[in-house]
Amino acid sequence: MDTTTDTESLRLLADSLRTTMTSVSSGAKLDEALLDLGWREMLGEMPDAAIPLMFRLLGETGAHAPVLNDVVLTAAGDPPGGVPPLPFAGGSWVAWQREDDSGSAIDEVLPIRRVAQGDPLSPAAVNAGRQAAGWWLVGTSRAMLTLARRHAVDREQFGRRIASFQAIRHRLAETLVAIEGAEAALQVAAAPADDPDGLASLLAKAAAGRAALVTSRHCQQVLGGIGFTAEHQLHHHVKRSLILDGLLGGTKELTRQAGKTLRTKGYAPRLAEL
Repeated sequence: MDTTTDTESLRLLADSLRTTMTSVSSGAKLDEALLDLGWREMLGEMPDAAIPLMFRLLGETGAHAPVLNDVVLTAAGDPPGGVPPLPFAGGSWVAWQREDDSGSAIDEVLPIRRVAQGDPLSPAAVNAGRQAAGWWLVGTSRAMLTLARRHAVDREQFGRRIASFQAIRHRLAETLVAIEGAEAALQVAAAPADDPDGLASLLAKAAAGRAALVTSRHCQQVLGGIGFTAEHQLHHHVKRSLILDGLLGGTKELTRQAGKTLRTKGYAPRLAEL
């Protein structure tokens, strides 16, 4: 299959996934719909393309499904469809349930519950999970940036659209730089040049988490008061990014872990061929 056909096939797949995510209720129903679309087959046969596409679109659409479980289980050599305990920020553990009941969950929308400490995940499972969560954070960040940019273009103040104000432009530009940097780190993590310690996935997840936090802050400033309202979509993405940042290690924890690894090694490995 040539490159043109591959690109066209991925575009059609992206359209199908986006349509499904925006037309089917999130949670168990979306999980079932993605299963019907062949999500688990894609994960087994073309993970390098399926994972970035699936999780970026989940972020951009604001939908959710327990498909992160499938990524972790598959990378660990186990069959997908289960609910593995996942490490969470602060040394706790959580489980992303497949049913829709959010009672006792740590989030009012996502069915993620705290659980007793599980068995340590294999390095491959941790790396794959961090990359998937990183792409989800990137998609969520792009959704927030789209909302802020649209508001800046439409909103007028002092007889001018606020997109013309330098302070607004700087915030949007800094947001885009953070998102693009995180996406580049995730692309490197998919095929690092020399990474026996999983440092590339760790740094990519940390970069994606930082990008989401930067995006949340800047986009809230651009949107102003309307961004705080329950009717606006921004707060959904902000809450989602905070939960995703904590999964498999928060930004601060991963940054400290990366520093500790580099001090122990005594040098910085070449993770990408520039």
